[in-house]
Amino acid sequence: MNFTHAITRKPAESYLHGITTAELGQPDLVLAYKQHARYCQALEQAGVQVEILPALEAYPDSVFVEDTAIVEPEFAVLSRPGAASRRGEAAEILPVLEDQFERVYQIEGNATLDGGDICKADDIYYIGLSARTNLEGAQQLASILNYFGYRSELIDIRRLQGILHLKSAVNYLGEDTLVLDPRLAAQWPFHGYRQLVVPLEEAYAANCLRVNEVVFVPLGFLHTLELVTNAGFDALLLDVYEYRKMDGGLSCLSLRW
Repeated sequence: MNFTHAITRKPAESYLHGITTAELGQPDLVLAYKQHARYCQALEQAGVQVEILPALEAYPDSVFVEDTAIVEPEFAVLSRPGAASRRGEAAEILPVLEDQFERVYQIEGNATLDGGDICKADDIYYIGLSARTNLEGAQQLASILNYFGYRSELIDIRRLQGILHLKSAVNYLGEDTLVLDPRLAAQWPFHGYRQLVVPLEEAYAANCLRVNEVVFVPLGFLHTLELVTNAGFDALLLDVYEYRKMDGGLSCLSLRW
């Protein structure tokens, strides 16, 4: 769970026109910029060197940079986003990955894969099959991960209404602990893990993010905050409401390794 580097991308003015199912109204760009800056500051305070990429006006959803790649210190995998309007985001980040990583692989053909569907827990990767990640994409990634000694397990979330990505519903906090949306917890018991199951009304907060010694928790979810702190973690509240409006969360806003 130790990270030394992160890549983020500034939100574009076109962010207002991104993809969303949240029905929470249009984002406030001024607040979105402030929340993104605070997020980057929190990463730096956690001991991470942050690279902030320029905004991409042609791609309204490009602030959600996590969907474009899966990264490890030894390699990176360029994704192929499931939303056709986001495919160009991956092409834009490819030169950045090639500059940072010695080995860069790519998801190819008719495969689709969003980084938001990938949840790593120590040496195992849980790969979500969703509206954005298909079986071919999951299998291509699993093959690459296997080459580097990582195990993988597929989790089909396509029948779980209201869950866009796997990491919308489950995130690893280290120390054998998962934070979970109750709808996913009911389907997948995740034997061997300590489970922090958030209340259904706080399902959004299942997207907590462990960065080194701190767990980022979205602001406004007191029961989830209590779960995290009672489990012995140091928590930092971050306001990402302007990103929640566009189906995004804490993990979506960076690539970390």
